[in-house]
Amino acid sequence: MKLTGVILILFICLNASAQTDTATVVVHKDPRIELLIKKQIEINEFTTRNARRSAPGFRIQVISTNDRNKAFSAKSTIYQQFPELKAYLLYQSPFYKLKVGNFKEREDAEQYMSALKQYFPSGVYIVRDVIEVNPEKNTEQE
Repeated sequence: MKLTGVILILFICLNASAQTDTATVVVHKDPRIELLIKKQIEINEFTTRNARRSAPGFRIQVISTNDRNKAFSAKSTIYQQFPELKAYLLYQSPFYKLKVGNFKEREDAEQYMSALKQYFPSGVYIVRDVIEVNPEKNTEQE
């Protein structure tokens, strides 16, 4: 009885697999779909190109503190006194780190460092970082 059941199941499986092998599916695709896909790829490339630009460079770390209010106060001071510098506030538990600028060369960062030390007398130093690069601007910092 067991042998008959096994042979019957084997016969059904072979018959089912033979039927699926002979079945074919024909897809009729409009060629304009490929054109639309290519156009969308071009649009995505153009709109996100500047957002993906980054390079190794330097930033100035202004403050590293575990006091959230002190970090936000320092960020607002940067925005008021140095509006041309972009500020980056990072939280790496338990510290808030405020870095400013996108400098390609260390010498450019050193020029701002003396001015920043007037507002933040201690803990200001230059760090290596991945900076944002905007190819349409010729300035060293954003």
